[in-house]
Formats: sequence, C-alpha cells, structure tokens
Amino acid sequence: MAISQKALDEPVNLLSSSKKEDIYDDIIDVHLKALDDLVNVNSLFTIAVFVGLSLASRNQRSLDGRPECDPDVGLGKRLILYEAISFACFLLSSLCSKSLKVLINLKKSRERSKLFLLVLSIVALFIGIVFLTLSMVYVIQIRVGKLSCGCDYALTSVASLCGIVLLSLLLYAPSMVFAVIATAPRH
Repeated sequence: MAISQKALDEPVNLLSSSKKEDIYDDIIDVHLKALDDLVNVNSLFTIAVFVGLSLASRNQRSLDGRPECDPDVGLGKRLILYEAISFACFLLSSLCSKSLKVLINLKKSRERSKLFLLVLSIVALFIGIVFLTLSMVYVIQIRVGKLSCGCDYALTSVASLCGIVLLSLLLYAPSMVFAVIATAPRH
C-alpha cells in the first residue's frame, strides 16, 4: 500500500498555512490592543491639557511671593498656545489610531496607508508630548514662579519634569520604531 507524496504533503501544508494565519491573527490582536492603549493615553493627556488651560488667568500671583516673579501676560498666552497645539496633536494621533484600527479590521487596505497612519499617529503623539511638557513648564512658572527669578522650586520642578519625560520618550521610542519596521511592507 503506497501513499503518494502529494497525500503526505497536503496535511503538512494545511497545518503550516493555518499556523501562519494564527501568527498573523496574533500580530493583528497585538496591534489593535496597542492602538487602544495609544488612544487611552491620548485621552489622559487631553485631560492634562484642560487642567493646564484652567490655570491661565490674568493677575495671577506666583507662590514665590516676589512681584517680579509673578507671571506676565506673555506666559499665559504661550501656555494657551502650547496647550492648543498639544491638544491638536493628541486629537490627530487618536483619530489616526482609530482609522488604522478600522483598516486593520477590514484587512482590505494597502500596507502603505496603514504604515502612513501608524507613523503619523506616533509622530503626532511625540509632538503632543513635547508641547504638553512645554506647557507644563509654563504652568510651573505661573504657579510657583518664573525660571528667570531663580526660584529653586520652579527650577527643580522643571528639571524633574523634563528629565522624566525625556526618559519616558527614550524608553517608548524604540518600541514604536520597532512597530513601524515590523509593519513596513517588504519588497
């Protein structure tokens, strides 16, 4: 009783193709969860934007107590500008992520459009974080005292904020670069 090679190869091919589909489905699940997390983080950052906006008011005195350390109108205007830019970046990042999630679920779009949306979402998130950090520097100056006055608490707060945000971005960036490389179309 001889079994043909084709009969032996068919189950192996069937198993290997279903394995590839399982791996592909697992990758899609990871992408979808990552996109959900990105949108959730953007929502938290958006809340921070509105908290910062609530601190921009005229004739506010800093906690430093020296009149020359009180915020001027320019500080408040720059705070609002940076808050608006960061909000717009977080919104762009969230909408790109949501659009990408829809395209992944449809599985019908071209890889280049998915890659573009992923890169745009990541870049918008990073720019939003930078502007949110800058706006927090202005919040610190409005509440605690201007950096130009040499207020120790303001300087320590700003240095801590910038250091921790920089460390966070340095830890987050490699995973995002890997995501872009992993999802880039192969030629």
